[in-house]
Amino acid sequence: MSKTVNVAMIGLGFGAEFIPIYQAHPNTNVLAICRRNEAELQKSGEQFGIPKRYTDYDDVLADQEIDFVHINSPIPDHAWMSLKALDAGKHVMCTVPMATTIDECRQIVEKVKETGLKYMMAETVVYSREFLFIKKMFEDGELGKIQHLAASHPQDMDGWPSYWEKMIPMHYATHVVSPCLGLVNGLAEYVSCFGSGTVRDDIAQKSGNSFAVETCHIKIKDTDLTAHIWRFLYDVARQYRESFDVYGTKKSFEWTLIENEPHVLHTAKKPEPEIPEKIEVPDFAELLPEEIRRFTLPEEIHDAGHLSFVQGGGHGGSHPHLVHEFTSALIEDRDPWPNAVTSANWTCVGICAHESASQGGKIVPLPEFTLGQ
Repeated sequence: MSKTVNVAMIGLGFGAEFIPIYQAHPNTNVLAICRRNEAELQKSGEQFGIPKRYTDYDDVLADQEIDFVHINSPIPDHAWMSLKALDAGKHVMCTVPMATTIDECRQIVEKVKETGLKYMMAETVVYSREFLFIKKMFEDGELGKIQHLAASHPQDMDGWPSYWEKMIPMHYATHVVSPCLGLVNGLAEYVSCFGSGTVRDDIAQKSGNSFAVETCHIKIKDTDLTAHIWRFLYDVARQYRESFDVYGTKKSFEWTLIENEPHVLHTAKKPEPEIPEKIEVPDFAELLPEEIRRFTLPEEIHDAGHLSFVQGGGHGGSHPHLVHEFTSALIEDRDPWPNAVTSANWTCVGICAHESASQGGKIVPLPEFTLGQ
């Protein structure tokens, strides 16, 4: 690949982590950055040597030299910023979730279809070293037939930006939905979800949600599989965990209960004490261009004090994989993974799950536009 594409980075908190990766990638150029705070904008521009600096998103979209935007703004901005970029003829990479309503997801899917532009939700988990490790085992036949999948994402959001207090747990569920569906290349057909416990009154009033925990079963379309996921954001005592468990006929993978300890691989038909084995998951930097391989490593994190890294361990080395996937999709003129329809399905699982929990676990089908029809 010899072509170069120009990106504008939108949002420079967590988003700044991607700037050095794009700058090192042989096919990308960070042409512009955008941040509302002028002083912080100029600081980042000087730090990374970026020529074009905008405080107004409309000015970014009017710049004809920009091929795509990478949106890392607060969650309430994801949908409208994506739609506005697509209307302006820009491809879109957007951090999770795609949106917080089914209608917004529908609009993005329809706009991508209408314009022919590329959209990718930058879901970190399906490019983490753990997911790539499990995926390789599955594709190599080591797991046998998959029998069940499970994922959890407990996280204490006290101390995070205040807009999180308005967030419903399942509206930010893509980190647990995506590995379960992505491993088997499946889409969710319908869900059933229960709420459990209660959050404190001020959080309940701001979010409109009283449940402390939401736990959901997903029926995976055209398979005999279900997946079980759960989420919480406030008022539950537990260390951060972004886990993914897979149960097969030959081997099963279970995420460690404690961050930074070894994961466990279970092998069928061994003597009982020998079934579980603690394992270290390898890195998968070799899948990347040499220029960006170092960015899978924690020591390359630009702002290690950012809460998304204090809680989350650098997202499993996923960031350079995300950059390379979207860049390759643009240059090769193919859909990125996940594309708009898959991103909508993964996002709408959580939206439908909360609807189910609000109705006592009622089965809620995924919208037709998320099923690839």
